[in-house]
Amino acid sequence: MLFTSVNFVLFVAVVLLMYYIVPKKWQWIMLLCANVCFYLQAGIRGAVFMLATIISTYICGRMIAKAGDRQKLAMDKLKDIMSKEQKKAYKAKTKRVQKLWMTGCLLFNFGILAVLKYTNFFIGFTSLKPVDFILPMGISFYTFQSMGYIIDVYRGVAEAEKNIFRFALFVSFFPQLMQGPISRWKDLKETLFCPHTFSWAQFEMGLQRVLWGYFKKMVIADRAAIGLATLTGDFSKYTGAYAFLGMLIYAVELYADFTGGIDITIGVAEMFGIRLPENFRQPFFSKSLAEYWRRWHITLCAWFKDYVFYPISMAKWMNKSSKWLKKHISGALGQRFPIYTATLTVWFVTGFWHGASWNFIVWGLLNGIIMLVSQELEPVYAKVDAKLGLKKRKAYQVFEIVRTTAIVCALQMLDYHANIADAFRQFISMFTTANYGSVFSNGMFHIGLSAADYSVLIIGVFIMYVVSFLGREKPVRERLAQKSFALRFALFLAVFLCIAVFGVYGIGYESSQFIYNQF
Repeated sequence: MLFTSVNFVLFVAVVLLMYYIVPKKWQWIMLLCANVCFYLQAGIRGAVFMLATIISTYICGRMIAKAGDRQKLAMDKLKDIMSKEQKKAYKAKTKRVQKLWMTGCLLFNFGILAVLKYTNFFIGFTSLKPVDFILPMGISFYTFQSMGYIIDVYRGVAEAEKNIFRFALFVSFFPQLMQGPISRWKDLKETLFCPHTFSWAQFEMGLQRVLWGYFKKMVIADRAAIGLATLTGDFSKYTGAYAFLGMLIYAVELYADFTGGIDITIGVAEMFGIRLPENFRQPFFSKSLAEYWRRWHITLCAWFKDYVFYPISMAKWMNKSSKWLKKHISGALGQRFPIYTATLTVWFVTGFWHGASWNFIVWGLLNGIIMLVSQELEPVYAKVDAKLGLKKRKAYQVFEIVRTTAIVCALQMLDYHANIADAFRQFISMFTTANYGSVFSNGMFHIGLSAADYSVLIIGVFIMYVVSFLGREKPVRERLAQKSFALRFALFLAVFLCIAVFGVYGIGYESSQFIYNQF
């Protein structure tokens, strides 16, 4: 059930109506039933895997909690009898038991994800035939969200949920299933289970967000996708300036598509009174690649930082390796080794998470390498800036933003090309094929986009930029909330009419699938 389908809109409307009609103590149960219906329509086979994740994670979480409770009870009863060494040994034993439950849960659920999503990637190295596995809807997102929960329970920063149905609602909340954001248990439970009274102001704010998401997806992203499909259809024909045009079009499509989907997700949740974390914060105002990734897909990057980067960089074996390198090879290398290893591991996994192909692996590693090189060059930048004072100049700040955007767009060429060779060949052709004059005077109108389409794209991008710029200090929705209802209604109507008139529709008046659904 695509977000942009009529069925989804009707589904949300019916669920909203029932959600506010039933007694408040049953609202979360009503929402869980809606989640079940939403997921089952995608197929029963896929639902089995989600059920396996829910049951296994719930049981392991409860066992971790019970081990901790037993330890606390024993310490209270035997605190005057046990020696300091005995207490320490008992705590260590409890921690080992808890770690076994956590590790088992991680291996089981990441094992499911790996088998379903990556089997054919590894089969490609053999003579075996590819396996036709079903890939359950949202498996990457609900797996990461569930595994974040079990790690937090093990670390003691979250309490294990006692009610399996409440935990099932946390895992299966339908608006965020297909493309996130990835929520944390301790944050989402604050609004997911509490009773909600219908609020027109809250409903209006959510509806604003949903309409804005549909505008970005259907008016901008799906229109840009038409041109990109043509450009990627024949690499022998569309080179040089066409490759440059494709790079720009894909950047627009990906941003409008992904942020549009997240806007719909957060907006729908807000209409239920449920608060989801923001996933973007003006990423194209970033002055470095590292800053860009602090602003783009925030919840995924935070997940990798908390559950992959820190555990690797602070592990005991890493500390020993660092000390050995400092002593036997180089102090500088020993000091940097944990950061290098953890960073490259995170970006390797990030790339592999995005897709089971070498394109995404290389894309991830290049992101990590560029950030590490930039980090190593920071002392040089500081010396140059101390002499020239570049960072204080507006022109240089604009240059930093343009430079970062160019790097991001160039790396994204690995996303939509069939293989690494094609991506690099197209990138090089931008500097070796002198067809910019012909492409940007006439050729650009031969890729399925008319002058009217380009006008809509340019105006749409400009509107997105203005909204993003104005929202740096305070979200535009909060600014609008202070204006008159007549003005707000006029803007809502204008956005709705833009979607109705300029939206790109497919069969059955449905837009295309969101890009991040495939991840």
